[in-house]
Amino acid sequence: MTDLILLLGVFGFSFIVGYLLISRVPPLLHTPLMSMTNAISAVTILGALLLFSVESGPFEAVLGAVALLTAAFNVIGGFAITGRMLLLFRKKGTDSIK
Repeated sequence: MTDLILLLGVFGFSFIVGYLLISRVPPLLHTPLMSMTNAISAVTILGALLLFSVESGPFEAVLGAVALLTAAFNVIGGFAITGRMLLLFRKKGTDSIK
């Protein structure tokens, strides 16, 4: 039980620090920041998969599943938005990759 409290404390602290840091980023740095958050989400996915490799209770399994789904959503959405942004830099008249 103390491990769960510690993990939730780390999660809450990292959420607050992450929100404070990301809210102060200028719009010009949005794309590099998105790349960084995709990398962080990939690490979250690995952590959630590691959670499923050990025996845990139903609450931990639900938390791991939520972490896995939200991180995967962030990675897929990040790649989709990055692809659309890259299309903005193509010259007119050239074939676009879709």
